[in-house]
Amino acid sequence: MRFRQVHLDFHTSEAIPGIANEFSKSQFQSMLRAGHVDSITVFSKCHHGWAYHPSEANEIHPQLSFDLLGEMITAAHDIGVLTPVYLSAGLDEKLARRHPEWLIRDAEDRTRWVKDFMTPGYHEFCLNTPYLDILLAQIHEVVSRYDSDGIFLDIVGVRKCRCQYCVDALRASGLDPRDEASVIALGEQTYLNYARRVRETIDAVKPGLPVYHNNGHQQRGRRDLVQVNSHLELESLPTGGWGYDHFPLSARYAQTLGMKFLGMTGKFHTSWGEFGGYKHPNALRFEAALSLAHGAKCSIGDQLHPSGIMDEATYALIGAAYAEVEAKEQWCSGVESVADIAVLSLEAAREACPDGQALRGARNLADAGAVRMLTEGHYLFDIVDTFSDFSAYKVLILPDEVPVWPELATAIEIFTAGGGKVLATGRSGLNTAGDAFALNLGINWLGTNPYRPAYFYPHFTPGALLPASYVMYGEGQLVELHDGQSLGNLENPYFNRDVFTFCSHQHTPGTREDNGPGMVESSNGIYIAWDVFSEYAEAGHLILKEMVLHALSRLLPQPALRTNLPVRGIATLQYQQAEQRYVNHLLYASPVLKGRIEVIEDIVPLRDISVSLRLLSPALVQRVYLAPSMTALPFTVGQDEISYIIPCLENHQMVVIELAQEKYPVE
Repeated sequence: MRFRQVHLDFHTSEAIPGIANEFSKSQFQSMLRAGHVDSITVFSKCHHGWAYHPSEANEIHPQLSFDLLGEMITAAHDIGVLTPVYLSAGLDEKLARRHPEWLIRDAEDRTRWVKDFMTPGYHEFCLNTPYLDILLAQIHEVVSRYDSDGIFLDIVGVRKCRCQYCVDALRASGLDPRDEASVIALGEQTYLNYARRVRETIDAVKPGLPVYHNNGHQQRGRRDLVQVNSHLELESLPTGGWGYDHFPLSARYAQTLGMKFLGMTGKFHTSWGEFGGYKHPNALRFEAALSLAHGAKCSIGDQLHPSGIMDEATYALIGAAYAEVEAKEQWCSGVESVADIAVLSLEAAREACPDGQALRGARNLADAGAVRMLTEGHYLFDIVDTFSDFSAYKVLILPDEVPVWPELATAIEIFTAGGGKVLATGRSGLNTAGDAFALNLGINWLGTNPYRPAYFYPHFTPGALLPASYVMYGEGQLVELHDGQSLGNLENPYFNRDVFTFCSHQHTPGTREDNGPGMVESSNGIYIAWDVFSEYAEAGHLILKEMVLHALSRLLPQPALRTNLPVRGIATLQYQQAEQRYVNHLLYASPVLKGRIEVIEDIVPLRDISVSLRLLSPALVQRVYLAPSMTALPFTVGQDEISYIIPCLENHQMVVIELAQEKYPVE
């Protein structure tokens, strides 16, 4: 799996003449060299349904006069560039109009993507129809005829479908198509059957050829759905609706799965399908570095012009990022994440909970809020599911709404018995009935607070702020102590805002009375009575982060990493076991919201960034240097940590800590 990939879209209408008439092998190769590209995903079949090569399983694009796929593969291979091949699996507009009965339908018989055939756009196929056999034949043809380096299948995943094929399948099994759970179960069965048949089709020709099924999101907690892939490609275009918080969340989960993966962004100002849109080079430099810092390789999306000419401006832009990646690769392969903290993903918990089916797919800002807070606090953390080994961490965070069923309760009890600490917030820690705590957090649950908003008065100094009554906009919980210590109390308002009882412009002030604990510490950890992570993701209220950071300062008084990076700075620590070295990644850029899109233009250098790493045997550190410059970095050794100062951080800096002998873990 290569570090510097391009995903080359080519969704081209049959109404455009002269497709790829200006394609040139030498120009194609020249642009790949300019972009420092070592792998490019090229097209067999696009969303419009056409093949870009002679085909018996499909139809060649009516405006294409030669084998474009074959020419691209030859041109790329001649200069050592790999060529995974793309097929649009879920969309085929040509075939959709010939066989609309094969399309996904909802309960009102509407199609997916666009609801009808009078709206411009695509229509998604159900893979529980005869369409699957056609798709498999197309895949077989490509794998048999071309020297592809992998297969990328797009627009696939678990879908709810009530087409007549699915309705018949449900009824034949004695199930009711009106039952949502039955429809979801059939969707999972359909997807896994599709993935199995794809693997069988490919392995019959080229056993083990890499395959990726793209759904735009890797579902946390569903390893069965993830592991149908040979590797992962985390689609996350910050400007295309994902934002800059999305990739770190996906990557910090993906790295725990033990699979190779890459981060997929785009050169576009907005998202896929955009012609003539370009990011600032600094944006791609940052996004590529963000992938490296999280243990991922890189992919940048582009779209080929119908003429077949590769865009010079695009590959100059990509080259600005990939020249840097090329110089850094040797310190970014074969890495594993170093982390003090595990965040049990709310999405994963809902998937695993025996009674959680109704909440699958429900709104979830808690995971993103946790990533944002911990990143801003410069803690080392992973996103985990219930299959993970909690004992590898010092702190386990249950964000906002994590239900606890007996098996999970047992796993957490084993974790705390071994010295681990829990941070639970909101309704996390309650049993699946939601009427009592399933964990011993030093409190009893009394119910949901009927007042909203309420207030929190900390019994500590919250960072740069002073103790005061801080408004808590979201839902709060009422608890009472039984063997815990209050770290701050709940204050209720005089009344809820109503037509006959309201005060001021927004909400009612607090009574300044102690209405019970709002934050509690016990022997097993700390509990906070509000959905602080979801609230922070939505509105960024500073007190919410300060509550969590104070909790972590008590639960994890000696974190593995400390730094004076600004809030928007990112710090990660990766370990290369084969090379017996740690690589400390530090990044800094400040996205700016312009309209609805976050953009990066300026990268401001930072000076004298201090870092301390807490190691069990810091005396075993042989040398510390900056990579890729190989500049030696002075460091000091304390009893259980090493410290160094990075003179200048411009976008991304790697600090390499080489060990003198066998691996030893971070404390």
